[in-house]
Amino acid sequence: MVRVTSGNYLEMYDFQVFGYYAGAIAITFFPSGNEFLSLMLALANFGAGYLMRPLGAIVLGTYIDRRGRRAGLLLTLGLMAIGTLAIACTPSYAFIGLIAPLLVVSGRLFQGLSAGAEVGGVSVYLSEIATPGHKGFYVSWQGASQQAAVMFAAVLGLTLTMRLKPDEMTMWGWRIPLVVGCSIIPLLFLLRRSLEKTPEFLDRKRRPASGEILRTLASNWKLVGLGTMLSVMGTVSFYMITAYTPTFGV
Repeated sequence: MVRVTSGNYLEMYDFQVFGYYAGAIAITFFPSGNEFLSLMLALANFGAGYLMRPLGAIVLGTYIDRRGRRAGLLLTLGLMAIGTLAIACTPSYAFIGLIAPLLVVSGRLFQGLSAGAEVGGVSVYLSEIATPGHKGFYVSWQGASQQAAVMFAAVLGLTLTMRLKPDEMTMWGWRIPLVVGCSIIPLLFLLRRSLEKTPEFLDRKRRPASGEILRTLASNWKLVGLGTMLSVMGTVSFYMITAYTPTFGV
C-alpha cells in the first residue's frame, strides 16, 4: 500500500505545485506587459493539464488493463517525470523566446496525461490488494496521499517564502519545489518496479481493447456524465483552496 501510494503522492505533488506558483510562472514564461493577462495565460496552462486527464484515463487506462497495473503505473510515473522536468528546467521567455511557453505547455500536457490514469490505476491496484472487507479503507489511501502531497507542497512553499526574498522567489525560487519532486523520482521508480501483479489481474482471462472501452463509455454516457457531475463540487472546492487562494493572496 505504501509503495503504490508513494508514487501517487509524488504525481499529485508535481501536478499540483504548478498552481501554487502561477504568478511567478506567469512572469517567467508568459510576459505580456499586462500582469493580469500573463497570469491568465499561466492559469490557462495549468488548466490545460485537465483537458488531457480524460484522454489519459482512456488511453493509459486501457494500457493498465491490458499490460498490468505495475507496467501502467511505471509509465504514468515516467510521463509525470518528463512533464515536471520540462517545466522545471526550461529557460525563461527572456532567454529563448516563444519556445519557452511551448515547452511549458507541452510539459503540462504530459503531466495531465499521466494524472488521468494515475488516480484510477492506483485506486484499482489498492482495491485488488485489499484484504476482505477492507476495500474502502485501502482505496481511501489514494485520496489521503494526495492531501499529504498538497500539505507538503504548502509547507515547502511557506519555508521558501520565509527564507527567500520576493524577487528571488519570482526569478528562481519557484523552481525548487519542482526540482525536489524530480529528485525523488528515481527512488519511486525502484519502489514501483518491486510491485507485483495482483492475483485478481492475473486471473482475468479477458482484457478489453481500446475500441471496446470507447464503446462501453459511449453506451453508458449517462452514467459517466452523472459521475462527472458528482465530482465537480469537490474538485472546484479543492482547487479554489489550493490554487486560487494562494494566487489571490499574492
